[in-house]
Amino acid sequence: MLRPFLLAATAAVVLCAAPLHAQPANASKALNQLFADEWERGLVESPENASANGDKRFNDRWSDFSLAAIARREGEDRAALEKLHAIGRAGLSPADQLNYDTFEWQLQRNIERQKFHEYLQPVSHQGGVQTADGLAEVLPFASVKDYQDWIKRMQAVPTLVDQSIALMREGMKAGNVPPKVLMQRVPAQIAAQIVDDPTKSPFYRPFLNFNDAIPASDRAALQAQAQAVVRGRLVPAYRQLATFFNDEYLPKARDSIAAADLPNGKAYYDFLARYYTTTDLSAAQIHAIGLKEVARIRGEMEKVKEQTGFKGSMAEFFTYLRTDPRFFEKTPAALLTHYRALAKRIDPELVKVFRIIPRQPYGVRPIPDNIAPDTTTAYYQQGASDGSRPGYYYVNLYKPEVRPTWEMMPLTLHEAVPGHHFQFARGLELPDAPMFRKTAYFVAYGEGWGLYAEQLGYPMGLYDDPYDHFGQLTYEMWRAVRLVIDTGMHSMGWSREKAIAYFKDNAPKTDQDITNEVDRYIGTPGQALAYKIGQIKISELRAKAQRELGPKFDIRDFDDAVLETGSVPLDALERHIDAWIAAKKAA
Repeated sequence: MLRPFLLAATAAVVLCAAPLHAQPANASKALNQLFADEWERGLVESPENASANGDKRFNDRWSDFSLAAIARREGEDRAALEKLHAIGRAGLSPADQLNYDTFEWQLQRNIERQKFHEYLQPVSHQGGVQTADGLAEVLPFASVKDYQDWIKRMQAVPTLVDQSIALMREGMKAGNVPPKVLMQRVPAQIAAQIVDDPTKSPFYRPFLNFNDAIPASDRAALQAQAQAVVRGRLVPAYRQLATFFNDEYLPKARDSIAAADLPNGKAYYDFLARYYTTTDLSAAQIHAIGLKEVARIRGEMEKVKEQTGFKGSMAEFFTYLRTDPRFFEKTPAALLTHYRALAKRIDPELVKVFRIIPRQPYGVRPIPDNIAPDTTTAYYQQGASDGSRPGYYYVNLYKPEVRPTWEMMPLTLHEAVPGHHFQFARGLELPDAPMFRKTAYFVAYGEGWGLYAEQLGYPMGLYDDPYDHFGQLTYEMWRAVRLVIDTGMHSMGWSREKAIAYFKDNAPKTDQDITNEVDRYIGTPGQALAYKIGQIKISELRAKAQRELGPKFDIRDFDDAVLETGSVPLDALERHIDAWIAAKKAA
């Protein structure tokens, strides 16, 4: 999973345009100028995204989440689509047409989702103003100015709190509020920001260990400033948020869990299913695909269970995998060491399935303690687009007794290499592509690739242990179960308890993970559908290439071909692979 947005109200894609009246001969120039203008406006409007991309110009501020600013951005998106359509697509090269179509797809979905007013739920159990300190994870802190910019951001948090409260109040009026079962997790997250000792504030972490480049003469002053801001601005602001949230907002949160229960909820969930999968599949069709995949993978699990020599039922085997001490590290430190060793084991095997290895490095880091209890098993944070920061694979070390070792290989293949890290790092190396293409993230492509990457462990020789093999099947089952559960809860009336029970019956993931996962599907409807739908499409395309190319097929060439488009909707990927197959046959 790609790391969630640091602030839940951040727009999916920030786009803008300057007036264009392009003739066909100038269409390419006009299009690329539009892309450049859009990229720049995106950085200005979303300083958090600018920071994540390594652009430090706006490191002293947050996005403006006032209603006026949100309305302005929505209007600029609508104007941008009109100006895109003023550019003659027919006069563009095939590469520019792909850029045009991808950009148009993003704009059209951004505009379509405006009517659902997602910004009225600015706080989720996975993020919001209460976890804004997490942005520090992507900042360099390599100069005195970096620390001063962070202090300015800390000073501006009360405005962010006020804007979040204002949005939540509007959401309460409109009946657009999140499920109470998720919001019950948030008070503890807010409470973590209310500290008596400023040095214990999550925002203060960068001041505990200075970069060597920071002069010793400046450190005490920076620490004093930061502590004063924590005491005088952050803690009071979060006390205000806690009072509002606990006394007013949480009691108004809804008892239901289905997206369909929101205003215009059925249309909203239908949109999300199409948006995340980049297909026209209905909830009912996706549910049916999920049931079929669960049955297929269950059969594969039975075969591998026999290979382990276990004599009991599948339910008993699941219990064994969830509880036997042999499958768990005893300490967070040991778990982190194990994750890092696995990453190093994978690295030299990558040449078996790729010809092109991206240049950008990656590292393995623990998920911060203040969000780990409510966060999934792992996630990936892409590297800076300017190369100033590597990609990072974040792993959850909270309660190592619920983190089984048999899941670690497929998880690392998915989140690190050759999964998300290859996808994002290769994207940054796209020749002559505009920045929005180099950094694009279509969930069906990105998460479909991550799930497909888990299966590349077989040709790389990494599933020699049957328990690791079962772990891969467990992870594939996990994504198949999602198709059933997500559609079940949001469009078919399933309860949270039914979803948890179905998950537990079909996969041996631990109770902690299962509960967090189901709550994630409740909080982010439709997102989890993209994984299996994307992987199915990539696997179908590989099977097609193998059939049509016969002895000319090489998995290294195919895998490189999938990544060379960058992140695109699935139909665009299919057109690309079809053309690649035709070119290979002709050669």
